[in-house]
Amino acid sequence: MAIALKQRSVLPGFGVTMGYSLLYLSLIVLIPLAALFVKTASLSWGQFWETVTDERAVASYKLTFGASLIGGAINAVFGFVVAWTLVRYRFPGRKIIDALVDLPFALPTAVSGIALTAIYAPNGWIGQYLTRFGIAAAYTRTGVVIALTFIGLPFVVRTLQPALEDLDAELEEAARSLGASPLQTFWRVIFPLIFPALITGFALSFARAVGEYGSVVFIAGNMPMDTEITALLIIQKLEQYQYAEATAIAVVMLVVSFVMLLLINVLQWWASQRSRKGT
Repeated sequence: MAIALKQRSVLPGFGVTMGYSLLYLSLIVLIPLAALFVKTASLSWGQFWETVTDERAVASYKLTFGASLIGGAINAVFGFVVAWTLVRYRFPGRKIIDALVDLPFALPTAVSGIALTAIYAPNGWIGQYLTRFGIAAAYTRTGVVIALTFIGLPFVVRTLQPALEDLDAELEEAARSLGASPLQTFWRVIFPLIFPALITGFALSFARAVGEYGSVVFIAGNMPMDTEITALLIIQKLEQYQYAEATAIAVVMLVVSFVMLLLINVLQWWASQRSRKGT
């Protein structure tokens, strides 16, 4: 059996492919990340702690992670609605809407930021109407959430679409034949099966938002202690030749992001195990 599998293998053996994989990951991911810690190590513990707990830095952490979580949550809800509509219904213009979902991927982030600022500014197409209700979007924290939601939507939609397409219609028919209402069918049959994919999409959207810079810097207003994201603070440290301080803040972002993504992956694994047991 092992010989047959080896003969059918298209790629080289495990040792070669594993070696290339580790080499590639080291060059692209591990070595650059290790360089962050090496550069940060040039600071004493006191200097490091003073840098990463500075009032301005802490305010940027709160805004960055808070807005990223809100944007990811919004995308989880409305991204599911978009994916459901594209998979379950056929209507004129469906292909166009499906292509528009990928627009944040194609647009340079700076172009996205300029476009969003123009639209949501007090005199913009949408901003002028929001202003009448006392709602300020551009140059506020709301603008940060809008930008992060915009760039994160495709991750949720594209992650959910295959999961929705793979759903077995017989499960829904069986639930309906047993007297389940449409809401009960969705909540007890469909949702548990797509929940792992939904968590994955949320995690990707969140991770993308945490490191975003171009689309946010124009619409945020960049006021320290208010609308300044951590990525902008790091850029400013670099422009002031404070390289160690910049990498120290980057290390904090890296560690916190890794922990949060790890927790999300654990939740995804737990949900996947539950859905398998349920089926």
